Amino acid sequence: MGTLAGKTLFITGASRGIGLAIAVRAARDGAHIAIAAKTSTPHPKLPGTIHTAAEQVRQAGGRALALECDIRFEQQIEAAVARTVDEFGGIDICVNNASAISLTATLQTDAKRYDLMHQINGRGTFLVSRACIAHLRGAANPHVLMLSPPLQLVPAWFAPYPAYALSKFSMSIYAMAMAEEFRADGIAFNTLWPRTMIATAAVANLLGGETAMRRSRSPQIVADAAHAILTSNSREFTGRHCIDDEVLRAAGVTDLERYRAVPGTDALLPDLFVA
Repeated sequence: MGTLAGKTLFITGASRGIGLAIAVRAARDGAHIAIAAKTSTPHPKLPGTIHTAAEQVRQAGGRALALECDIRFEQQIEAAVARTVDEFGGIDICVNNASAISLTATLQTDAKRYDLMHQINGRGTFLVSRACIAHLRGAANPHVLMLSPPLQLVPAWFAPYPAYALSKFSMSIYAMAMAEEFRADGIAFNTLWPRTMIATAAVANLLGGETAMRRSRSPQIVADAAHAILTSNSREFTGRHCIDDEVLRAAGVTDLERYRAVPGTDALLPDLFVA
């Protein structure tokens, strides 16, 4: 398996959950991590800040830069990218992980919540990717990874929460479009989505609580899958919708039981947008 040693990763929403797991996995290789997220002071209901995440990255063996950044605002994105380049000399990888979620039906989704999801998930992903591209063009083996679902348009899967679904699908469409647009530059654009629920604060608070957490996998499975994608040849592995366990099986990982959040529990819960 390849290494991310010396690579600089710009990761949005990396103060906790999947984004933090990806950061720590890369740090174990000796990567440099820019943690771009909103939480700079402790949240009463959500664990972790950009500063605690940076400390975990350092403890894992990487270099860290804690950046308070709300990706709804273009100037904050551009400032965070510029600080990353000043600190680490460039950007090799962009991970669009930051996301807002509201699993509400049409009549239950107000304009404020709709706008938040689309400003962060779709628009934010577009602006972050755009801000990084000039630096990725100068990198060896550059990658952009969206934490978004495969474009399987099965109405029954997204009808219960159309506003959220469209915001996540827009991330996947940007990945596919940019994979083609920047193919000649050798910049890979791919998506990654978990097969099952992942034991994160979103699952604990919004998607079933303790019961769902027991039937979830740990964020480490997504982090390991992301590592496999981000160490692949960017000119060959691009324009793909990836599922975490499929990526790992292709990389030769056969034991997925170690990724259970609680060993020996009931059947795993499938994630949204997958069969």
